[in-house]
Amino acid sequence: MTKSKVAVLKTTPSTVRRDYQALMHLAGYQDEVAKDADTALKINISWHHFFPASSTTPWQLDGVIHAMKQDGYDPALIHGCHNRTVVIDAHLGERENKHQHVIDSHGLRNVHLYEGEEWIPIGDAVQDLTKKFLVLGDVFPKGFSIPKRFIGENIIHLPTIKNHIFTTTTGAMKNAFGGLLNEHRHWTHPVIHETLCDLLMIQKKIHRGLFAVMDGTFAGDGPGPRCMRPHVKNVLLASSDQVAIDAVAAKMMGYDPLDIRFIRLAHDMKLGCGNPREIEIVGDPQAAEENWRFTDPTEELTFAARMQHEIYWGRLKHLVEWSLKTWLAPWSYLASVIYHDLYWYPKNGNRRVHQVMKSDWGRLFYNWERLTPDANGFTDLGPAPQGYVHVTRDLLKMGVKILATAAKEAPEIPMRWRHWQ
Repeated sequence: MTKSKVAVLKTTPSTVRRDYQALMHLAGYQDEVAKDADTALKINISWHHFFPASSTTPWQLDGVIHAMKQDGYDPALIHGCHNRTVVIDAHLGERENKHQHVIDSHGLRNVHLYEGEEWIPIGDAVQDLTKKFLVLGDVFPKGFSIPKRFIGENIIHLPTIKNHIFTTTTGAMKNAFGGLLNEHRHWTHPVIHETLCDLLMIQKKIHRGLFAVMDGTFAGDGPGPRCMRPHVKNVLLASSDQVAIDAVAAKMMGYDPLDIRFIRLAHDMKLGCGNPREIEIVGDPQAAEENWRFTDPTEELTFAARMQHEIYWGRLKHLVEWSLKTWLAPWSYLASVIYHDLYWYPKNGNRRVHQVMKSDWGRLFYNWERLTPDANGFTDLGPAPQGYVHVTRDLLKMGVKILATAAKEAPEIPMRWRHWQ
């Protein structure tokens, strides 16, 4: 059996394009990603605001596209890929995180899976594989649908290195969550670890090629994927083994990967390798040995995260959790937006973003649209930002709009309306 391989490299803004291409070559992406099939670049937007380590970085997306074009992949067969979350505005997110600029500058298509794309029943897509699911059959006894376009398509996941309040860490495996499950994906939160393994089984069945490129130029400690403490770490990872890349990232963050349930489950199910001692590190093995000593996110949960834990696993489970599967569910979406967009980001996010903008990566992000890279990267980072603090009034206005969108797009509302009619 071939040993799982994870490529790890250190990087700088001046070499980031070259480093991404070298990283992908080290991980053997051309052996996995077929040139004659459409390739989805699965962009991660964990927050519509720019918040370091929360979402795919523009240089990550640009570096992958640049590498593929240099290696002879047809741009007509590459597209940006987004899912929708009721509490996250994907269109605002791709603008605020500068993904749209990257896609446009490379002349690629941009696919939003919930807008005009056909979804088909999971049984039609994977046949008897449904009998092997750990939990999805129980969570969705009537079945669920997945995007038809994914069948036979390559997918390259573009996660970042960060903590997650439900799964300790989040990376390549979790990045499939939004794309493969519909708006009722929150029903799986009580069994999220098992769900990620089921989703990886689905991906292995439907995709022509499956690969991940992880950005750790920023990394997020604390109660992620949003309310984090971002750190500059200057590291990149890539692998065709979704379990292995998550395991290596978790180890660098300071965790034992096999103590993280979704990694342990996937490892035991032979969906990939979760034991760092059995993973081949190529590129910069010394970088892979770093220990950042991140804090387990469950040790410092925000108020919103504590309530979510109580609802899914704690004292409120039998009292409240049932409501999330009924027409009452929008209360939770609105509560999330109120806490995160109208309270936490104006109070804490602004300050943390401002601190990180002093770094070279912050400067690169700030000036992104005005810079012209060469084959290696960005030698000129532009002027240092004088400040990147949004006016609180503007953030509150934005939050109110997002609140209205969350209420409007809540899937339970039209379902209830059809029932009344």
